[in-house]
Amino acid sequence: MSVTTVIKSIQDIMRKDAGVDGDAQRIGQLGWMLFLKIFDDQEQELEVTQDGYKSPIPEKLRWRNWAADPEGITGEKLQKFINEDLFPTLKELSTKKGGKSPRGLVVQRVFEDAFNYMKNGTLVRQVVNKLNEIDFNRSSDRHTFNDIYEKLLKDLQSAGNAGEFYTPRAVTQFMVDMVDPKLNEHVLDPACGTGGFLTCAIEHKRSKYVRNVEDRDTLQSSFHGIEKKQLPHMLCTTNMLLHGIEVPEQIRHDNALGRPLKDYGPQDRVDVIITNPPFGGMEEDGIEQNFPSSFRTRETADLFLVLIMRLLKDHGRAAIVLPDGFLFGEGIKTRVKEKLLEECNLHTIVRLPNSVFAPYTSIKTNLLFFEKGKPTKDIWYYEHRLPEGYKAYNKTRPMRVEEFEVVKKWWGGKTRKKREESEQAWCVDIKDIVANNYNLDIKNPHVGEQVSHDPNELLQQYAKQQNEISDLRNQLKEILQEALHRDEA
Repeated sequence: MSVTTVIKSIQDIMRKDAGVDGDAQRIGQLGWMLFLKIFDDQEQELEVTQDGYKSPIPEKLRWRNWAADPEGITGEKLQKFINEDLFPTLKELSTKKGGKSPRGLVVQRVFEDAFNYMKNGTLVRQVVNKLNEIDFNRSSDRHTFNDIYEKLLKDLQSAGNAGEFYTPRAVTQFMVDMVDPKLNEHVLDPACGTGGFLTCAIEHKRSKYVRNVEDRDTLQSSFHGIEKKQLPHMLCTTNMLLHGIEVPEQIRHDNALGRPLKDYGPQDRVDVIITNPPFGGMEEDGIEQNFPSSFRTRETADLFLVLIMRLLKDHGRAAIVLPDGFLFGEGIKTRVKEKLLEECNLHTIVRLPNSVFAPYTSIKTNLLFFEKGKPTKDIWYYEHRLPEGYKAYNKTRPMRVEEFEVVKKWWGGKTRKKREESEQAWCVDIKDIVANNYNLDIKNPHVGEQVSHDPNELLQQYAKQQNEISDLRNQLKEILQEALHRDEA
């Protein structure tokens, strides 16, 4: 039976259980089970490759000892075992048996906020038996599961996580390829979600730079992620295991913005940052106080950009997804852009079509590539267009990796010196950007104003205007709040 069929069967079984309500809970339930199954499959390899390997999980709680036997415990007995033994022990694992084990700490972090939603132990046994049909040590199953895993992640997004969008694999791959993280370089995603950028960077390094056992060990410790929500953190940790990271302890369950900016020191700095921070959302009250007064805002993406500039080493490189609203926004956004252009070389902005992140949002997005340490002298823009015959991307016609080949050819190699202007590419001097109050929303000069009567395009324009109005409203609020604070002082 194919992995696709197995996962569909599991979802069908879960729909029969009275305790599981909706996509998010189904994925949460499947998440901790997948984690334990993948963890145990990985341990089978480690027991062969590492002398004296000892699991941090107590023997009776290891997947192989309660889940692997299709005729094993079931019904009320299984439910009692999970709720009264398995979960309580794993939630406290780092302070008990696994206290001195990094892998034990990984397990504890995954389970600290996990929950067993299913109420019917017989149905739990059916799900477990289905999972046992997948062998994650078999490369064909592992490869196929990557695609299924992406579908699960897309389902998670449709469960209603506002402002957090699954990044299409084509975009992720292009960003990683252009930044090209080397073997010894430390890579960070400070809003890593389910780990798409990190796993893509792992495969990039593995295919280009790993040649021996020492290289493999270097790869293991060169990735770092931070995710504040429990379910994406669990899925990211599982995703890292699936991609061969034996101890993904570098995936922290935390809010990267929740720490004062000044507290991030040289020990926190990294060589490469690749991320798609939540945009359009607002941070909780008080988070902005972690930032200097000139950058205090509750707009998540703006705060992340300030943080990224702090976390990059000198000569470090970054690629980040940002909406149009950041490019033309004023107020605090202007100050953030000024800082970016003075401290970093923002050398490239790739403008993406509206429907790249459909169906989650129609907001137009951009890929910003910059290097820390030298100010920006000019910015190259590249307008990535829809393939011929497309009116928009959708589920049946998503963005493809191959579409970026033309951008890669234009890129101009590592030095970017071979770039040429074209109908899709143009260069803007920093003096013009400054004169225009740091507005980075520079339209393609090779394309005249076009009037469209396409309903989808008109609706997208309307949505953009509504976003611009919302941005202006937020800017006015910030100006008024600043004025009130000055009056109170």
